[in-house]
Amino acid sequence: MPGIDETLTFVPLSMAVLTVSDTRSLDEDTSGATLADRIAKAGHSLEDRAIVPDDIDAIRTKVKGWIENPAIDVIITTGGTGFTGRDVTPEAIEPLFEKRMDGFSAIFHRISYEKIGTSTIQSRATAGVANATFIFVLPGSPGACKDAWDGILATQLDYRYRPCNFVEIMPRLDEHLKRGKLKA
Repeated sequence: MPGIDETLTFVPLSMAVLTVSDTRSLDEDTSGATLADRIAKAGHSLEDRAIVPDDIDAIRTKVKGWIENPAIDVIITTGGTGFTGRDVTPEAIEPLFEKRMDGFSAIFHRISYEKIGTSTIQSRATAGVANATFIFVLPGSPGACKDAWDGILATQLDYRYRPCNFVEIMPRLDEHLKRGKLKA
């Protein structure tokens, strides 16, 4: 049975939250605040939080900086996953992925479907790994952020979750980079 094994020690992670919006300020950012609150309540640390406009270069620059920061284990973005002309977050971030996490989108949409029905197809939520950093790209609504955190991330980012979780594989995420360095 899946669940938290209370005999194991919790391992806190360092996270960064990026809100992609042309209209919100940090004070008005309810989605970013929702994620920051859940991160803290879970026992993780919020290393950084920012807002950037719906611009591929701005989004990519911020996320690349966090990917290159060894102090950040997880990046969560919110906003810009729809189909309008300004929604460019997947286009900005997916080229950075070394590995895609297709299952994240599938599970996110299943959870979302239970709450908003077929409207879930209007999101291009995605996830992947780059430079041993997990990256999750979420829609901009607080409800979507709650669904992703409560339904997927809270357990997968908890070392105690069984039968398996993201935290236990973190030390091996950059194996391909290490092997490449050894061969050179």
